[in-house]
Formats: sequence, C-alpha cells, structure tokens
Amino acid sequence: MSVEIDVLYNGQLRCTATHGPSKGQVVTDAPVDNHGKGEAFSPTDLVGAALGSCVMTIMGIVAERGQLDLVGTRVHVVKEMIQQPIRRIGELRVAVTIPAEKAAKLSAADRTKLETAARHCPVHQSLHPDIHAPIDFVYEA
Repeated sequence: MSVEIDVLYNGQLRCTATHGPSKGQVVTDAPVDNHGKGEAFSPTDLVGAALGSCVMTIMGIVAERGQLDLVGTRVHVVKEMIQQPIRRIGELRVAVTIPAEKAAKLSAADRTKLETAARHCPVHQSLHPDIHAPIDFVYEA
C-alpha cells in the first residue's frame, strides 16, 4: 500500500507536509543548531515522533487483540544528533511507561508480548542499524 505525502517549501527553512489521504498537515522547521528558528518539529524530530507513536500503536494493536487496557500509557523519546562522520540521528532512546493501575493487570506473558511487539514496530525496524534505538519499559507500581 502506498501513501502520498506532498511537501511545500514555505521559505526560511520551513515546510508544510500534507498527508494525501486525510489532507492533514504538519509544519516543519529547521532546528536552531542548523540555521532554523526551531519553531516546529524538525524533520529529524518527526523521526522520533514516528518511532514513539509507532511503538505505542503496535502495542495498542496487541493490547486490543488481548483485551488489555493501555490507555494512559506514555512514550518518551530522546533524540540525540551526532556530527561525525556526518550530521545525522545518532540515538533515539525510547521509554514506555505503563501506569500502575494498568501494569498491575498485565501478566508476565502479556508484558513479553507487548515488549516484543514494540521492538518490531515498522519504524524501529526501518531505522539504520547505526542508530542506537533502545526501548525500555517502566511498569509503575
């Protein structure tokens, strides 16, 4: 299945991306450390956002299939850029935090299924192997 995305350059290092099917839009801006204003997600920020939302979506699919409630679960992504040998994403650290009242209802098998699903999300699987992208899980008590 293909999806079309159109990107319009607005000037001053700002772009508007339009999702073909929904017509939803996302504005990007170059980060301050790369000549931009940093007033919106940068393109590499969107990679982090894509990873976090993909991890949660795939976990959500598994949860719904198993009639598990993950509402309120949070995903925190920390993106680190590197400069050498070229400017690129060097690390995307992901932390998934499941609230205590939800975590208490998850069996060891449920947790294993959810963690395995998260690590196999399509965005995580699409990252270059040089990008360090650990996914940690916190089950609040």
